[in-house]
Amino acid sequence: MSPVRRCSRTACGRPAVATLTYVYADSTAVLGPLATYAEPHCYDLCAEHSERLTAPRGWEVVRLSDGSAPAHPSGDDLEALANAVREAARPHDRGPDGGGRGRSSADPVEVARRGHLRVLRSPDS
Repeated sequence: MSPVRRCSRTACGRPAVATLTYVYADSTAVLGPLATYAEPHCYDLCAEHSERLTAPRGWEVVRLSDGSAPAHPSGDDLEALANAVREAARPHDRGPDGGGRGRSSADPVEVARRGHLRVLRSPDS
């Protein structure tokens, strides 16, 4: 058996570089980097077939980056980093026991929660 996995497309013998998975419940085709192991319900595709991939009508194609290309930080990433630096530099009030951190009046207040996401209200507003 060859250590190099081949494209799953018929009559294509090129080496696989991506793995295609269908999420039927969401009508989504997910194309990502080559999986570590060959899975029974996934399709390995060569570079040419992965670039030309189309999904059935009404389906969405999600293309995941493989992480080998250098990623440029987005504006949201830079803003989150700046906010984290500001938070770390802000002095924190000590609780009445003098040791633990008490709740400061400048801490954001949780307004709502949906799953793992939280909506916070700024103390300034």
